[in-house]
Amino acid sequence: MADDALDLAPVVRNFLDLSDAGGETIASMIDDAIVRKAARRGLPKGAPDSDKPLAGHVLAMVFEKSSTRTRVSFDIAMRQLGGSALILDASTSQLGRGESIADTARVLSRMADAIMVRTDDHTKIEEMAAHAHVPVINGLTDRSHPCQIVADLLTMIEHRKALPGLEVAWFGDGNNVLHSVLEAAALMKFNVRVATPKGYAPDAEFVRMARAAGSTVRLTHDAAAAAKDADVIVTDTWVSMGQEHADEKLAAMQPYRVDAALMAHAKPDAIFLHCLPAHVGDEVSSDVFEGPQSVVFDEAENRIHAQKSILLWCFGKLG
Repeated sequence: MADDALDLAPVVRNFLDLSDAGGETIASMIDDAIVRKAARRGLPKGAPDSDKPLAGHVLAMVFEKSSTRTRVSFDIAMRQLGGSALILDASTSQLGRGESIADTARVLSRMADAIMVRTDDHTKIEEMAAHAHVPVINGLTDRSHPCQIVADLLTMIEHRKALPGLEVAWFGDGNNVLHSVLEAAALMKFNVRVATPKGYAPDAEFVRMARAAGSTVRLTHDAAAAAKDADVIVTDTWVSMGQEHADEKLAAMQPYRVDAALMAHAKPDAIFLHCLPAHVGDEVSSDVFEGPQSVVFDEAENRIHAQKSILLWCFGKLG
């Protein structure tokens, strides 16, 4: 029969934003990451996990923006899962010479089992996913940074912060990382206070998403009010690579520096998060960044463990 002859291609699991997986799956990712991380105690960083669930699989990593944590964590994640990774960047691949995203997606789909993209324009990764026949993962775009937030949620839970009802306070720029924090709030049922200067609020789409899901989102220009009794304090660099009007933006951001005085408004056991790289002295003071409430290097290490669970979900081996 004609129906029997149909080519039923398997559903591809892309991870362009947190909502692609959903709240229950994000929770499963975190649980898996905790178990796998614990099972690796004492092993060399490059040694594979005992089950090698991605043996023989290859991840193609496409970089149009510079990277340390994303590049290393995905590479090590694939090694620990038993697979391998390769790197392409604009300066050394045909992408930098005008090859279309669609053609790149179709070629990489035949040569690799998944594609991770770190780029400056979210429409590029959407185009990559539209033409690829393998999972596409968002390693960062101007819209969102979902992989970072899975690592952040893992870090919060490791530091005894139950997500439902948690009070998370953000300071500085209403950027892509904050967008993913707000999306996570919608999925994991926590609340967000957002302290930004006028003109630097997050995209209203993400605020509406969180509020529609029942999360309380408070937008304010008062940093101290946002920090009051918060469980988690979060910031990011004030000026991203290539942004214009940096001096004007830096001046506007000064009241939103996370320093000891601001941390004092939060709960005594509050933790400080920063996705790195940090400009110590700008968005965060040295005493906070190096202080006992800072968990930024736990957060950085957790990029590996979060990426592993994201990869396993994309390959249909989780959830």
